[in-house]
Amino acid sequence: MKTFEYIAWDAQGSCREGLRQASTQDEILSVLREENLTPVSVRERASETASKAARLRGRKIKSQELSSFCWQLGTMITGGLPITAAMETIASEISNRYFEYILKDISERIQQGQPLFEAMRDYPKAFNKLCCAMIQAGETGGTLTVCLQRLAEYYENRDKLVRKVRGAMAYPIFVVAFIIGIVIALMTLIIPRFLVLFSQFKGQLPAFTRGFMGVYYFLTNNAFYILLAIGLLGTTAVLFARTPKGARFFSLASLKTPLIGKIKKMAFVAQFSRTLSTLLSSGVSVLDAFVILAGMTSNEYFHDGVLKTRERIIEGLSIAKSMETTGFFPNVAIKMIQIGEQSGSLSSVLEKTSQYYEKRVESMISTMLSLLEPLLIITVGAIVLMVVLAMYLPIFSMQA
Repeated sequence: MKTFEYIAWDAQGSCREGLRQASTQDEILSVLREENLTPVSVRERASETASKAARLRGRKIKSQELSSFCWQLGTMITGGLPITAAMETIASEISNRYFEYILKDISERIQQGQPLFEAMRDYPKAFNKLCCAMIQAGETGGTLTVCLQRLAEYYENRDKLVRKVRGAMAYPIFVVAFIIGIVIALMTLIIPRFLVLFSQFKGQLPAFTRGFMGVYYFLTNNAFYILLAIGLLGTTAVLFARTPKGARFFSLASLKTPLIGKIKKMAFVAQFSRTLSTLLSSGVSVLDAFVILAGMTSNEYFHDGVLKTRERIIEGLSIAKSMETTGFFPNVAIKMIQIGEQSGSLSSVLEKTSQYYEKRVESMISTMLSLLEPLLIITVGAIVLMVVLAMYLPIFSMQA
């Protein structure tokens, strides 16, 4: 039963307001007319749970939470527990309030006769196309628990790769932030003290110090305009990136970036191989799998490469030949998939391919960090050295 708020006029022309419970809005209208009331407004009142969910709607659901959900649901179903009871049990134990609301709502929909995959489709931010397609294949083919297990493994492996990439980037980001902090501290705390000393200096300051002070005065006198220009450039870049031309430009720029571009491509091939393996082993058709794969990346060139491969498959080419004609996928991945197609073990070969490229990503990340660490240390040292020389050269010249 739903709760509706209504406003109506009675026979004496008085306004009546209140709450009524009914299954549909039409039912409320019929009841009001039977009571000789003229309905003016009837609307459903949002439940406390729905209102709370709306407030939490922006909260992200992590891969780790999805992996745990799939493991638990598969285990409970295997143990003979009904899906609805399993969903409600899992919902009562998770800490993410929004995810809890989603699972309880899906459980209610299943009780009303809706299939699990259809209920999940109404929450695309929680359950993506891959998840819904695998659940649909599992429900249709009677292999739901197997599909849930594969989904759990997929989310777990994807989360590991993301954590490795983020962990690798944490160090350089910290060092860059540290450099910015040092520069701000020097410009606001150290250099002003030396300026008082320099104002009492009778001789001419050394050329290096004069040049440094020129840069300092330029930055301090124009700080507002510099920050404004950076903000405008950032805003322009964000707006441009939302256009088709801008999305393609930044997609290509990210791939052209030395080392980082190669890591992104290798990481995509690893995810592509693992996702395709998971979909095919769950009974999803090849063409449907490629549609799902195309929708799982925001990079325009990755997206186009997957769709072009799908077009070649529709024309009758094998998966390996289709990937080769696009000129996008690396040769190792193409050869591995060709072997998998010829041997009839495509799913397992794709799994091994993803593992191979994940190791390549780890190796390249280690290489990048080994290059970045000394570079960042030298940068910090160079900034400190430059400031020390600029500040102390006048003192040394006075002593001379």
